[in-house]
Parts: sequence; C-alpha cells; structure tokens
Amino acid sequence: MNHSHEPLIHIAKRDGIVWWKSWLIRLTGVVLALIVSALFIYGISKLDPLKVYGAMWDGAFGTSKRAWVTIRDTMMLLCIGIGLAPAFMMRFWNIGAEGQILVGGCATAAVMIYCGNAMPTWIMLVIMFAASCVSGAIWGLIPAIFKAHWNTNETLFTLMMNYIAIQLTNFLVSKWESPPGSNAVGVINLNTQSGWFPSILGQQYLLNVLIVLALAVVMFIYLRSSKQGYEIAVVGESENTARYAGISVKKVIIRTMAISGAICGVAGFVNVAGAAHTISTEVAGGRGFTAIIVAWLAKFNTFVMILIAALIIFLQKGAIQIASQFNLNDYASNVVTGIILFFILGSEFFINYEIRFRGGKS
Repeated sequence: MNHSHEPLIHIAKRDGIVWWKSWLIRLTGVVLALIVSALFIYGISKLDPLKVYGAMWDGAFGTSKRAWVTIRDTMMLLCIGIGLAPAFMMRFWNIGAEGQILVGGCATAAVMIYCGNAMPTWIMLVIMFAASCVSGAIWGLIPAIFKAHWNTNETLFTLMMNYIAIQLTNFLVSKWESPPGSNAVGVINLNTQSGWFPSILGQQYLLNVLIVLALAVVMFIYLRSSKQGYEIAVVGESENTARYAGISVKKVIIRTMAISGAICGVAGFVNVAGAAHTISTEVAGGRGFTAIIVAWLAKFNTFVMILIAALIIFLQKGAIQIASQFNLNDYASNVVTGIILFFILGSEFFINYEIRFRGGKS
C-alpha cells in the first residue's frame, strides 16, 4: 500500500481507555512537569530544585496553620467546582461563577450586618446559607431563562453578569463601609463574632470542610444516580435526543443553572462567614475561572475534584513560598506553576486522543 500521500502523524480520538492507563498518563505528566520545572529553576537561579520543591511543600503544609489555610482554600475552590459541574455537564458554559459567588457573599454579609445582634449564630448560619443559595440561584437563573427561551449566548451572558455583581458589591461596600470613608467594610462583628463559623474540635475551618465535602457527596450522587442527573447528561450529549426522549430541555436548563448558581452562592457564604468575615470584590478572587479547570479535568466527578483542587492550591501556596524564600520574583514562581499545569492539562489530551504514525500503530 502506498503511504506517500498519508500524513506523517494522525491524531485519532480514543474510544475508551482503562482507568489505570489514564492515571499512569497523568502520573507521567506530573513527573515530566517536575523535571522540566527543575531544569527551569536551575537554569535561572542555580538553586537546588529539590530544595525549591521542599520549600513549596513547606509553604503549603509547613505548619499546622499553613496546612489548615491550604485546606480552607482547597474547600473554597472545590465548592465552586462542584457548582460548575452540573452546568458544564449539560454543556451550558457557566462563566459567571465569580458573580454568583459575590452575590452569595453579599447576601451573607447583609445577614451578618443587619441580624448580628438579633439572633443566635446557629440560626444566622441557617439563614445565611439559605440567602446565599437563593441569591446565587437567581444570578444563575437569569442567563438560563434567556438561554432556554431565546437561545442567547450563555458564555457572554454569564460573563457580563460578573461585572454587574462586581458593581453591586462595590455599591454595598460603600453603603456598609466601616469606618466611614475607608471604602472597605472591615471585619464584620469583630467583637461578637456573630455569624462566624464556630470552631469544631478546636479547628477554625473544620465546618468549611464538612459543608463542602457534604456538597461533594450529594452532587456525586445527584449527577450519577438520579433521574435529573441522567437528564443533564442527555441534554449535554444532544438536545435533539433529549427532546426525542421526552425530556423538557428548557426545564432542565433552568433547573440545572439554578442549582449551579446556588452552590456557587454557597461558596460566597463559606468564604464570608467561614474565612474572610468581610465582603469585597476580592471574595471571588478569580477562583470562579480557576474552578473551570477543576471541574473539567475531573470530568465532573466531585471526588476527583478534591485531588485537583488540592493540587492547584498547593501550587499557588508553593509559588508564594519560593518567591519569598529564594527571592525569586512572582513571574518566575508562577512559571513553575504554569509548567506543572501545562503538563497536567496536556496529559488529558493523551488520555482522550492517540497519535498514530504513517504506516504504523499508535
């Protein structure tokens, strides 16, 4: 057979791959990332890469306080990823998590400010949880309704909703600023700690962990074992197939985005009541976009999201540590993070596709 007109390299989508091969590819990607990062580190600074990696570990887990802050931030990122999972599984590109987090955080802050001296903290926590859910759900419903009824572009719509949420947050910050003229809310209920997450077993952030892990379990069951989860998957594969099967696509879109927005709103609640104890436009901090990587790499499996969220937060904490400890600028430390993420993302390509050479096998 004449292969002269065939391309030298042919990329074909895999029909499937056994789980252990996929994880072997990911592990290979991580090892290669560490090797390339080591070469980069040595090339620009002549530092021992093993010492740099040790510093990264120290930055994330070097002390009990650092470890719990790393866990806290992992839970925040995981919560947003859980919220994005149903929308992305439905192929509804919810780029509006940042706005949904902010409105959930604003609702939480409002309850803390106006009800701080009127009721016990546990009642406030329930009200704040509900308020953040409702606020986030409303922020998710608006683009969902327009998409379901008028087929608007959900990517642009949800992105624009972020900017509205930012301006709404700026307005509320100016209304609640303390002290006046500071353009900042400050720590809410500093003296009474009313509305703050209570310590459990002596750990300040344990309730953050319990809430988010509970959401991870519920979402895993919802997407994998419920009728509504099945409908989400079918709509994501093909809206025409869903209609043929008798599924109301409009109903699924609206319901799923309400859930997605509500959970992202809960992320605002967890951050404001369980970590920051204040409200500002930095409550989301870009994590709404980072969480897209978490949800996508995990293929909407909330348990796998735990590992990916932990890795990303570890890289962020480690980058900060090596920048300060070895006097590297932020750009150099972020390059290390970027190299590792690049290889991790690249490994997903080889999991989903195989490379075949002319006249040979993959």
